[in-house]
Amino acid sequence: MKTFYLSLLSAALFAGAWTHSKACTRIVYKGPENTVITARSMDWRDEIPANIWILPKGTERNGEVGPLSMKWKSKYGSVVSTSWDIASCDGMNESGLVANLLWLGESQYPKFDPKGKQKGIAISLWVQYFLDNFATVKEAVEAARKESFVIVSDYIPGTERFTTVHLSISDASGDSAVFEYIGGRLVIHHSSDYTVMTNSPVFDQQLALNNYWKGIPGTIMLPGTNRAADRFVRASYYINAIPQTSDTRTAVASVFSVIRNCSVPYGITSETEPNISSTRWRSVSDQKNLTYYFETVFTPNTFWINLKEFDLSPKGKTMKLDLSNFQTYSGKANTSFKETKPFTFLGLK
Repeated sequence: MKTFYLSLLSAALFAGAWTHSKACTRIVYKGPENTVITARSMDWRDEIPANIWILPKGTERNGEVGPLSMKWKSKYGSVVSTSWDIASCDGMNESGLVANLLWLGESQYPKFDPKGKQKGIAISLWVQYFLDNFATVKEAVEAARKESFVIVSDYIPGTERFTTVHLSISDASGDSAVFEYIGGRLVIHHSSDYTVMTNSPVFDQQLALNNYWKGIPGTIMLPGTNRAADRFVRASYYINAIPQTSDTRTAVASVFSVIRNCSVPYGITSETEPNISSTRWRSVSDQKNLTYYFETVFTPNTFWINLKEFDLSPKGKTMKLDLSNFQTYSGKANTSFKETKPFTFLGLK
């Protein structure tokens, strides 16, 4: 018993080394009959206004970093959640590929020379690039390994906060990958086993910490703080403890329960963590049925969008679901979308 509690203390100290003010969690559920569901929480210290957009395929885009911008035409339509309507931070495309952007303070991006030869993509488009171009994780990873472009980051408008994030993707088969820039180099973690991601530490260290906790039964003890390392352990345990079912209602409810368990109470304060983040919203992507669920902490209802019922062809319209001013939706929200001029991705000035 003494050894057990000493081990717990060691793990707590290990986890405590990574206390950050930004917090998000991402999980992937894999059930029978091709049931795959990806969920994430968006945690942020300040307000981070979100809206939901339907973006048809056939749209010409560029990386928004000047003459060396990567250029492409979207192959797939998608539903995305934006931050400040200047960046896609979460979403799913019509093939069931999901992309989630989470904070990672350890990120260091390559130096981008606007007069050099290397193509670039503004960080605001990182999620959209994958949703526009790929149907599976495998093909996305193969393309990324060629490093035909670099991600170009910048300060969040109106702040002195430099954007440092990592990206996870999952597909309708349950495959997953995590993309991080560490020390200026792209690091790719690719495995269908990578069903959980949080913030710091870097992903390989998250895996190492989780391996430690696997030796301690989750029914006896799970780390309970809002630290990223603790949320990673809880998410890893619960995503495998909930029912494995092909019943959509049960599976979605179970996944929502897990991501809520890993959320941070709104308005939380701490003397030792004055900049601590609160959960602002949560999304759950049903990759089998192409249904995107969403809930915010300020409205009482969960609502959803059936992506299959939109015209995602090149003739389709860009549509927006306005979440400003505490707009409240319930149930299927397809008919509440309004045709809207596409938002502009933030790039280099």
